[in-house]
Amino acid sequence: MPPSLATLYVAAMKQQAPGQPNATAHLLGQCGMSASQAALPVAAPTSCPNCGAAFAQPCPKYCGECGQESNLRAPSLLEFIQQLGGAYISTEGALWRTLWRLLLLPGQLTLEYLAGRRRRYVLPLRLYLTISVLALLTLRLVTSEKIEAEAPKLDKPGSSNFIEIDKGDRTNIQIGGLGGFQAGMKDGVFFCEKLPASMCKRLERRLTLDPVSLSKEMLQLTERALNNLGATMFVLLPCFAIWLKLLFWDKGLHYTEHMIFALHLHAFWFAMMLALMVDWTPLSTVAIGGAVLYPLIAIQRVYRTRWWSTLLRAFVLAIFNISSIALVLACFGLLTLLT
Repeated sequence: MPPSLATLYVAAMKQQAPGQPNATAHLLGQCGMSASQAALPVAAPTSCPNCGAAFAQPCPKYCGECGQESNLRAPSLLEFIQQLGGAYISTEGALWRTLWRLLLLPGQLTLEYLAGRRRRYVLPLRLYLTISVLALLTLRLVTSEKIEAEAPKLDKPGSSNFIEIDKGDRTNIQIGGLGGFQAGMKDGVFFCEKLPASMCKRLERRLTLDPVSLSKEMLQLTERALNNLGATMFVLLPCFAIWLKLLFWDKGLHYTEHMIFALHLHAFWFAMMLALMVDWTPLSTVAIGGAVLYPLIAIQRVYRTRWWSTLLRAFVLAIFNISSIALVLACFGLLTLLT
């Protein structure tokens, strides 16, 4: 049975020596109660709420089985900040260790994961989502500023530097073309082939607008396309892993192991996208060079191929990936245009 408040008070008074006024608060704190809670009829916890393990008396600060605190209460704002800094952003935490290997050691994170060393690093999916969300939000902010700056200039046709559409431009517009699915304007006449009738009507309404309205519509189209960019890249990830599985089938790796490499590589590419948004030429040059050379080094290290084999397979992988990107972007672009 847990000790009562009266028993705790008597024990504290017996232990208290002259000049030691905090003995009562110290004993109450051992069982998860502060001095301000001493007047409340709250019993000390006898077991862990998380795993159910029984507590010894006096109550420990942490559960001996699962490590959870025994004194459960609403955390303060300062404690939230301390938890974030201590567990995620500290120099000894997994984040900096992960970013160091991601940015400077191509393929090393994948090798560490495949070797079973996982707890010391941020998990691949979490790393990808963190960097991609940060990159896409930054891209959205940068692009939104340009769109807002261009919006007041669209009062007159052809007055925008961002989008310039005049009568001559509007007479010949083509959308699509893959698989025979296409629509647009030819010599000022709308056409739509191999698309549903409802879709053709929506496209016709958008493409037959006057120049000013069409310019404003294109600005909104850019903003909607940015909303779908994250979903587009997420769809491309499994496709990229499929191409890796086909090109490196002789390595005996599972599809999910190829997916780990794809997550790390795409996380690096998103980091380079962030670097490109910084208006500094040397950093942009490094980002472009890294985006090209990094995959070659990473493929050679992870799949342990000869350099000639690495270059050949990387070239085929680039063709497959570009084809996938074109197809997925065309689908999402058409979806963006129709919504």
